[in-house]
Amino acid sequence: MNPLVAPEATAHGHPLHTALSVNVNKIALLRNTRHLGIPDVVRLSRLALEAGAQGITVHPRPDERHIRAHDVHDLAELMAQWPQAEFNIEGNPFHNLMDFARALAARGLPHQLTFVPDSVEQFTSDHGWRFPQDAERLRPVIDEARALGIRVSLFMDPAPEMMAAARAIGADRVELYTEGYASAHGTPRQAEVLARYTAAAQAALAAGLGLNAGHDLNRDNLTDFLRGVPGVQEVSIGHALVADALELGLGETVRDYLRCIRRAYAAAA
Repeated sequence: MNPLVAPEATAHGHPLHTALSVNVNKIALLRNTRHLGIPDVVRLSRLALEAGAQGITVHPRPDERHIRAHDVHDLAELMAQWPQAEFNIEGNPFHNLMDFARALAARGLPHQLTFVPDSVEQFTSDHGWRFPQDAERLRPVIDEARALGIRVSLFMDPAPEMMAAARAIGADRVELYTEGYASAHGTPRQAEVLARYTAAAQAALAAGLGLNAGHDLNRDNLTDFLRGVPGVQEVSIGHALVADALELGLGETVRDYLRCIRRAYAAAA
């Protein structure tokens, strides 16, 4: 049983520990600048898991600017050897995301699909789904993913008023888009912005949603975020983590992010 969804992983509806999923897109981006196959996305994903990461995330865009189709399938082979870890594939369900879900579902993978409303040409994810505007077109793909046995998380802005609507169309979780928090961290606006995320998290939990978070989280701001936002089950971190790994090494970087997570829970104890 996957510990990220196992009953014993929560108490009173809240996680005892936030899982770290390492987004390996930027590793693939570096590899793609040459034709040598290095760095090896699968090898480094294994090293992240060996260092304690609880999951691997990829965001395969249609133009294959970083993660390529074969990476998704190669990583599925790896994740089949790590049943205690989670494989999360994120992307726009109206582009290529559902093709991967259909191809891998017979193997029980991925464990989670994170639906992101990015355009084909978009540089990076920069906003969440909107309700009621996106409700009707999302409902069929959520239904399909859940019929395949895959958990669905919706990438969302910290908008408390939209959380019940996300649950109403069948989402299992939401992933709070944390760029706004990261930009405000260390400024006079930090407390005000963090309060919006706290309110959104409370609304999500009240609606019966699980809670993830990601985008621009790093070693400086992660602990404060988890101290202030209740019930975060998983954080997905890529850009900052890979940048830190250039200085610290990947294994030590993963362990340091895990220490950031533990500090947040130690402070709350």
